[in-house]
Amino acid sequence: MKRKFKNLFLFTSLSVVSIHLLNKFLTFTATIRELLKSELGFFYEWRFGKIYYTKQGTGSPLLLIHDLTTGSSSCEWNEMISDLAKKHTVYTIDLLGCGRSDKPNLTYTNFLYVQLISDFVKNIIGHKTDVMVTGDSAPLIITACGNDASLFNKIILINPMSLYRLNEIPSKRTKTLKLLIETPIFGTLLYNLYAMKHNMEHKFVEEYYFNPFKVNQSYIDTYYESSNLGNAKYLFASLKGRYTNINIIHSLKNINHSIYIIGGSEETDIQTTIDNYSYYNPSIESYTIKKTKHLPQLEAPDKLLEQVEIFLG
Repeated sequence: MKRKFKNLFLFTSLSVVSIHLLNKFLTFTATIRELLKSELGFFYEWRFGKIYYTKQGTGSPLLLIHDLTTGSSSCEWNEMISDLAKKHTVYTIDLLGCGRSDKPNLTYTNFLYVQLISDFVKNIIGHKTDVMVTGDSAPLIITACGNDASLFNKIILINPMSLYRLNEIPSKRTKTLKLLIETPIFGTLLYNLYAMKHNMEHKFVEEYYFNPFKVNQSYIDTYYESSNLGNAKYLFASLKGRYTNINIIHSLKNINHSIYIIGGSEETDIQTTIDNYSYYNPSIESYTIKKTKHLPQLEAPDKLLEQVEIFLG
């Protein structure tokens, strides 16, 4: 009996060590190229961690906020920054848990990001700012505007998260999944299997771009590195646990900002999403860019830039 227990213990220990080494190897190979360099930007010392940001150009302030996924970072805006900087002081930010910013072990919520964005506008930009934001980060701005309208001017939402998905709150199942992903070794392995490069390639080809022949391999590599840089699994765990979701209908109905929704014509259910947002705030304007999906700022930056400049005036 003792021998069986000893063998089981030895086998378990070897398995744990093997998985730990595998996790280290996967992270090393994903980040060895160091595509996400930070020397061109700055760090904002926020109370929950260092936040990476850049500042370029002159003119009225414009804050660019990337999608809320573990692979996203401010590189999402690389094709547009130089043109926008000709007329605006352009700020980009890597949200907490993303890109080059810190990735602490905590529960990431809508309120956490609302506080980050509000503090960043107050302490770094220092002026009322226009904002352009993508996907699952769009509700963060709507909530932030509802909390303090004085911080923001015009708002552009690119393929915003649907109101239906925002109503999906944490359940017993999703809470358990979050705890599982957060476990030190096996949870890390689960995340690493999710964050494999072929999964990122699939996202670009099937979800982010309409025309797969336009996909730039360098962006796949950068997103892949971002999703493996630091402890990105903690944001992933909160996203899977639905902790970033919140009902924004009250804020959407009551804010008086000029809002422009820009969608990719081939984005799933984009017209339904636009109609739902417009139902609660009839002053919202919208436009769809033909033959694009989730990231028109990478797939068709010139077309998106044209719409942005028309709206911002």
